Amino acid sequence: MERLSGIHAVREALAAGRPLQAVIIARGRHGERLEEIVKLARRQGVQVRFEDRAQLDRAAGTRDHQGVAAMVAARAAVSLEDLLARKRAGAEGPLVLLDGVEDPQNLGAIIRTALAAGAGGVIIPDRRATGLTDAAARVSAGAIEHLPVARVTNLARAMEQLKEAGYWLVGLDERAPRRHTDVDLTGAIAFVFGGEGKGLHELVRERCDFLASIPTSGPIPSLNVSVAAGIALFEAVRQRAGAQAARKNAGAGAARDLLHDEGAPESSSSN
Repeated sequence: MERLSGIHAVREALAAGRPLQAVIIARGRHGERLEEIVKLARRQGVQVRFEDRAQLDRAAGTRDHQGVAAMVAARAAVSLEDLLARKRAGAEGPLVLLDGVEDPQNLGAIIRTALAAGAGGVIIPDRRATGLTDAAARVSAGAIEHLPVARVTNLARAMEQLKEAGYWLVGLDERAPRRHTDVDLTGAIAFVFGGEGKGLHELVRERCDFLASIPTSGPIPSLNVSVAAGIALFEAVRQRAGAQAARKNAGAGAARDLLHDEGAPESSSSN
């Protein structure tokens, strides 16, 4: 991951609108120039973290950082409101929420799969999760340039906003008795996937409208999160294609019945 360190480098990157994943400031450091950086970062929706000096040294890769460093993002994130605006404009694809996915390769793989499955976007939390790093971008094989990814401060609050916008939240949980194939995935839905080895946090789990599991056999009950995402997303593709075909057939049948009804009087009058 590319890193910037020093007051001037970080301030100029923010002023130029360069995509940044996070700005890290040494805890206890003050001054007008650092305050300006904090204001610029927050105005642009860039996460600001205050860390101990030792943690900042590791993040910056140097001790000569003047109390501030920044992690460069492969692409700028969008806001949750941007995704909701797409829905209001007619976008129908499901959304994908990731609850603490920390491996950038998993994030990249999920973005790639979500784009292929026609998803409307991915939502990730600011903290305790990987961001739009170079590694995630590489694994996405270019999908990161085409699928919007939103970063939110509070995932549970974002879930409530999605509910208010008309989404049903489907959490994937290996303990759930209901199979993913038994959930109606044809409407406005948002999948929620937990992080590696941890699954869904309880607060996130409680906010899901449905919990579903993907059946497995063998001694390992859970799947890699990117694999689980692929299975769930393409089950939604399958259900939606079936529903669309059923509506098309129903419409064709109704049209035939109408033609038959309209033709009946003409046929009787000719006799």
